[in-house]
Amino acid sequence: MASTNQVNPPALRTISDFKNKLAGGGARPNLFEVVLAFPTSSPASSTTLEKSRFMVKAAALPASNIAPIDIAFRGRLLKIAGDRTFDTWTITIINDTDFALRGAFEQWMNSMNNVANATGATNPADYQAEAYVYQLNREGEVLRKYRFFDVFPTNISQIDLSYDSSDTLEEFTVELQVQYWEAQGNGGDVV
Repeated sequence: MASTNQVNPPALRTISDFKNKLAGGGARPNLFEVVLAFPTSSPASSTTLEKSRFMVKAAALPASNIAPIDIAFRGRLLKIAGDRTFDTWTITIINDTDFALRGAFEQWMNSMNNVANATGATNPADYQAEAYVYQLNREGEVLRKYRFFDVFPTNISQIDLSYDSSDTLEEFTVELQVQYWEAQGNGGDVV
């Protein structure tokens, strides 16, 4: 049975056609805001939580992965949808002189596995929290919101120190495990 969906041959397109399709001038990778929450086992002050909106210098909108399952049949492979997986989410943070965010993440990791005696929270609800990424337009309005569920840090990077480093600020990255995420678009529909 032939497909009923026909694809028309491409028409001549102009730069004006492209411009008319580029809604809002295109999304900009530097217009975003990250909002972090910390779990009850290692609560952060409201000042520290507010700092996350400014000091998270880099983040990523999440990848979407569904692994295929290959099923062999008479010398061919049938591909069907498998399970969804969620990548580690990495953020880059500017370190200021009070070390507020670095200290909060160190305390969070210590609540899961104490450096002195390897004890820590065993109930995931005690050490997992939520995080948000807001993609903004040029007027500061939210274009899309990503909500990360049950995140927790598994790596806080080192901060390199050097006499040769000048005219720069310290930065570090944090890798967070993500249980799952939801996206909410302009119309309010959850993806």
